[in-house]
Amino acid sequence: MQAKTPNAIDAYVGERVRLRRKLLGLSQVSLSESLGITFQQLQKYEKGVNRIGASRLQRIAEVLGVPVGFFFDEEKAHTAGLRLSADTDEVAHFIASKEGLALTRAFIAIEDPNIRRKLIALARSLGSTQSVTDEHESWERADVTRG
Repeated sequence: MQAKTPNAIDAYVGERVRLRRKLLGLSQVSLSESLGITFQQLQKYEKGVNRIGASRLQRIAEVLGVPVGFFFDEEKAHTAGLRLSADTDEVAHFIASKEGLALTRAFIAIEDPNIRRKLIALARSLGSTQSVTDEHESWERADVTRG
């Protein structure tokens, strides 16, 4: 007997629930208590194993402070599989990490829009510098191996 594969839409909605919960710093236990369900049930929702009913999704949206539409990527809603793009998937996983959460919270705490823009510019330049450094190091390794 094979295990049932989660539906792509259910998995996507569950991932969005997990992302928002983590951004708010809520544990599965605290969110599940707010919803009146077990944390195991919440785990199943977040993994897409169990489908979230409309009324339950409405309650989750209220508790997490987002509109129900937050759980659906409007651009992707028209595609059959409703899969995350590679970029979106990478961003979602980063934001859900400890570093991503810390960086997001710190960035949100910056009230001055000019400082936010400068920080974004700095991050982009560091990212570009890292890419150039990585390329340079790979060229150096290639030169060393060629002799």
